[in-house]
Amino acid sequence: MARRRSVRDWVVLRPRAARRAFGALWLCLMLAGAAPCGAAAPPRHVLVLFENNRLLPGNVLRDRGITSALGEANRNTDVSTEFLDYPRFSGEAYVATVTRFLREKYAARPPDVIIVAGDNALDFALGARADLFPSVPIVHVGVARSFLASRTQLPPDVVGVPFEQDFAATIDQALKWHPRATRLVLITGTAGRDRVWEGEVRQLAARVEGRVSVEMLEGRPVDEVLRRVAELGPDAVVFTPGFFRDGAGNLFTPSESARLIAQASTAPVYGPFVSFLGTGVVGGWMASFEAMGREGGSIAGRLLGGEAPSALHLPSVMPSALYVDWRQIERWGIDPGAVPAGTVVQFRAPSFWQTYRTEAIAVVLAFLLQSLLMTALLVERNRRRLAQSSLDRHRFELAHASRLAVAGELTGSIAHEINQPLAAILSNAAAAEMLLQSGAARPGDLKDILADIRRDDLRASEVIRRLRALLAKHEVERQPFDLNETVSDVITLLNAEARRRRIVLGARTPAETITVVGDRIQVQQVLINLIMNAMDALADTPDEHRTVSLSLEGSHAGATIRVRDRGVGITAEHLPKLFDSFFTTKRKGIGLGLSIARTLVEAHGGTIAAESGPGDGATFTIWLPRAAPGSSAWVGAA
Repeated sequence: MARRRSVRDWVVLRPRAARRAFGALWLCLMLAGAAPCGAAAPPRHVLVLFENNRLLPGNVLRDRGITSALGEANRNTDVSTEFLDYPRFSGEAYVATVTRFLREKYAARPPDVIIVAGDNALDFALGARADLFPSVPIVHVGVARSFLASRTQLPPDVVGVPFEQDFAATIDQALKWHPRATRLVLITGTAGRDRVWEGEVRQLAARVEGRVSVEMLEGRPVDEVLRRVAELGPDAVVFTPGFFRDGAGNLFTPSESARLIAQASTAPVYGPFVSFLGTGVVGGWMASFEAMGREGGSIAGRLLGGEAPSALHLPSVMPSALYVDWRQIERWGIDPGAVPAGTVVQFRAPSFWQTYRTEAIAVVLAFLLQSLLMTALLVERNRRRLAQSSLDRHRFELAHASRLAVAGELTGSIAHEINQPLAAILSNAAAAEMLLQSGAARPGDLKDILADIRRDDLRASEVIRRLRALLAKHEVERQPFDLNETVSDVITLLNAEARRRRIVLGARTPAETITVVGDRIQVQQVLINLIMNAMDALADTPDEHRTVSLSLEGSHAGATIRVRDRGVGITAEHLPKLFDSFFTTKRKGIGLGLSIARTLVEAHGGTIAAESGPGDGATFTIWLPRAAPGSSAWVGAA
């Protein structure tokens, strides 16, 4: 009976055979992993045939359009490019050589679509199609509509959108821009394409002969052409499609020949191709070479995507537009307003706004912001000035009210000061009257009595003058004044009040004159306020301590005035708040006296401070800047 063996038995009994089996299995798995599940499709092949050389500006633009469109089609595409170099090389032998070369070159990788750029390239592809790639669809790009009209009907798998060489529209536009022109000069060459263009140009010449005289420069050597256009005047207009070959057999690209003509011409030059822009040509009605390439690449992409050539719905002709070089518009004095809307303008220097739009907007916004800020600052400054003016006015009103209040406190002593000289005057007058009645009056006695009356009158007048100066509203006069004299006046004014209160009021001033700049009355008010406060502080003080002293000292920078009393002093708690508005330690005070004093001192550029200790009395120190030599007066409204 046959025995069934497991894999384990196989491995154990036949190790060598097992190893060979597992090795074969591993190799199969590796090969299976390396092989793709589905082979990727190879790239589709597009062959592009240009009729002339690779550096021709039109070819560069068409190639850019083809490549861009194929890239946008999202196809896995491999593009090959060939250049037939017409008209440098031509003839049956050349065609046969190129045909054989292309057939052998692309035998292993035949194209899926052929794109031909230009009339000659289409002619070549159709003529050699049977020997090259007979079943491959052809897309034509940059082929003139007139060229297709001259050929038999194209095969159904040869498709494309031709362009219109609208020479007539370009010439009409040129004559509109130059209404004084009387001559039209037409220039062509001798190559095959040049002859085709010559035929079209001759038809136009017959059309415009009634409007201007026409001069044909066909097939001339380039030197002769350049000499002729250099002789033209402002009454001429030049039109040329350029040429591939001149009458001497020299080869050019159309844009090269157009550049030579435009540089030599003394008349404006027009042409029909976009590649002429920038060579000195004014412009013309043109179709975009790049747009032609994009259209051809798009058609090729659709064919590669599986669409049948017969199912394509294509435009009948490529759109064209009026193109101009703006530098030439300005050079030839063409009215910018005469340039139609929709014209494609190139080489136009951007305006300041176009170049610096962002910067200009930023500058304008910054200027507006700065203007708004300056306006706001000016308004705020004016408001602050008005507020300061109002504050000063109220401050001076308050200072005046404070002086009135002080005067009220001094009423008794002032009345006594006035009554004394008045009583003396009355006594002297009575004595004089008695002497006169007795008949024994001597002139010397009467003279002495009158002198006493005059002295007492002056004394009373001086008291009244000082009181009026203290009480009257006045302009704030900031000018140099003698501080020694001011201190003396204050002591004189308050002596009577000090005697009434049984207080000894003394002052110590230096021999030198100390001059400060400010308002004399305001400084007097500050000193009166401090001395009156000092006398109030002595109300409950024994007679031997009832003294108030005022000292004046001068320095190079300023003057220091100290008012000291021997009263109860000021507590440490109250000292920091002493000059605050509405702070007072008096039962009947309102707390504005010292606040006003500080305001007035600071308005003079000075400082005021208080020192005290309980039971040691108080000392108020004022510092005022000294008047500089040549200090001028200043008057402000009070």
